[in-house]
Amino acid sequence: MTGKKSGPPGQRPIALNKQARRLYELLDSLEAGLVLTGSEVKSLRQGRVSFKDGYVSFREGEAWLVGVHIAPYENAGYAQHDPERPRKLLLRRSEISSLRARAEQKGLTVVPVKLYFSRGRVKLEIALGKGKKVHDRREDIRTRDMARDTARQLAGRD
Repeated sequence: MTGKKSGPPGQRPIALNKQARRLYELLDSLEAGLVLTGSEVKSLRQGRVSFKDGYVSFREGEAWLVGVHIAPYENAGYAQHDPERPRKLLLRRSEISSLRARAEQKGLTVVPVKLYFSRGRVKLEIALGKGKKVHDRREDIRTRDMARDTARQLAGRD
């Protein structure tokens, strides 16, 4: 086995935000670049990132990634970065205005879904998310359990 990670050609996944799919019904997704420092990129290469309470905020016509923790790189020396700092997203002006309008009008949230390398650059997949209620999450669990049980029963017949 070669140790290559799965995914589309040219894309190497860094981290997935599993909470996003659990807490939100994801509608539209979009790829964005990130403005990062060198020590942040080296830390990302080691996979040391946590989405915990990450979301996208809009200020002065720009999109910012807030609440994502990128751990400090041990070998950075004096040039350490702040792990919780807001990071600017690289999007077109039209994409930013469209996302902002939809998020404000419909009460949606823009959440980070996946972080990955694409041709040597760090990319972030963001999505518009509509918050799920508790009963929606329970319904998801119920349908997943039923699908798993039926798959087991069908496998047992063969």
